[in-house]
Amino acid sequence: MGLFDRLRGTDNPRVAFIGIDGVPFTLLSEHPEEFPNVASLINEGSAGAIDSIVPPESSACWPALTTGVNPGETGVYGFQDRENGSYDTYVPMGRDVQATRLWDRVSQDGRDATVFNVPVTFPPQRNVQRMVSGFLSPSVDKAALPDDVANYLKSIDYAIDVNAKLGHDEDKTEFMEDAHRTLDARFEAFSHYLSEDDWDLFFGVFMTTDRVNHFLFKDYERLAPGASGDTEGLKEENRELFLEFYRQVDEYLGKIRSMLPDDVTLVVASDHGFTSLDYEVNCNTWLEEQGWLSYDGDDHEELADIADETRAYSLIPGRFYINLEGREPRGSVPQAEYEAARDELKSELEAWEGPDGKKVADRVVEKEEAFRGDHDEIAPDLVVVPNHGFDLKSGFKHKESVFSQGPRNGMHSFDNASLIVDDPDVVVEDADLFDIAPTILDLMELDYTRTEFDGGSLVRQ
Repeated sequence: MGLFDRLRGTDNPRVAFIGIDGVPFTLLSEHPEEFPNVASLINEGSAGAIDSIVPPESSACWPALTTGVNPGETGVYGFQDRENGSYDTYVPMGRDVQATRLWDRVSQDGRDATVFNVPVTFPPQRNVQRMVSGFLSPSVDKAALPDDVANYLKSIDYAIDVNAKLGHDEDKTEFMEDAHRTLDARFEAFSHYLSEDDWDLFFGVFMTTDRVNHFLFKDYERLAPGASGDTEGLKEENRELFLEFYRQVDEYLGKIRSMLPDDVTLVVASDHGFTSLDYEVNCNTWLEEQGWLSYDGDDHEELADIADETRAYSLIPGRFYINLEGREPRGSVPQAEYEAARDELKSELEAWEGPDGKKVADRVVEKEEAFRGDHDEIAPDLVVVPNHGFDLKSGFKHKESVFSQGPRNGMHSFDNASLIVDDPDVVVEDADLFDIAPTILDLMELDYTRTEFDGGSLVRQ
């Protein structure tokens, strides 16, 4: 128990959550000699690979993780969502999350939360003790509350995000230097406010891990001893840069663990897994080739440019919508034909093959299976969970080919997300992202109704 707790006379158990965006559990668990601090956490607590959500995209995953409910409840399905009854799209921000966040539950109970760098939290909330919004925030000044937090962050050159454009360069040195700078400042901020000892829930996310994975994961995975798969263009020096970065992540996790008082349980988790990327898959180009989608004219860039006769379209990542009469403004598929059209599209998606003859889809999920809640009216009709190697894109600009390759060589995966809890009374088995929120509430001994969540607590009863 920290000094501040002793002074204020409370004995409520506390939780420090550290997010490691996009880090697969096998990366951490299979290299104990490289990552000794994580190995210690795994051995002394409880840990395992968990499933993410459908779809496994950060903009949808973090609202789900921090609320314990699916996108039908949060109202956020991806980086880009469609306006209800319109072809207009928008980028979801913090105020678009319609379900109750963990830190709101903490505040409602009269306890304090410190929240740092969580994606989809801009603008920062005033009902939280201190908050610094993450991904998509325009600046540190606008992302941080109260003002003294912003002043401190600027003094340490804190950055909201790494410069991902540097990852497009063939030489990854400058990109990785920027990634380290971003990571170092994030840790400095975390450690500064962890030491304040005036919080009941500390919730901070390292998102730079996701950025590094997007540009170097294939070098790490395919150049590993005994690995298989295409290695063209990969570099051993990139693999070493990757491992060097994660050694630093491991060191910081160890330092965070060592500074926590006895009344705090450390939880470390990622929002999805990661795997090697072989092909970027242009879903709307495929729909156009298969006769499902057409455009008004050749100069098309957005969803609003689709033609009236379009039967289906896609939004990233792998979300497919029937152009339904009465739901879409220019819906071409009558309600009476919806089920038949969706079944037809699902069958074609399940049969879809890549250039090497491998199936693109691991499975195709119908909306009723994945989404339920007050905000499921904008849910996709089908979601493709891709096989490893196929990164599903859904732009509306003209593409020469369905399958292409770009500067990124790593992609999100539904499987192999990470969950590590520094408490042997937590059992990480057959778990998914929805289990994290109720587990944290149980660790904090905060009351809740079990039916409020799509998951369940992993704390041993």
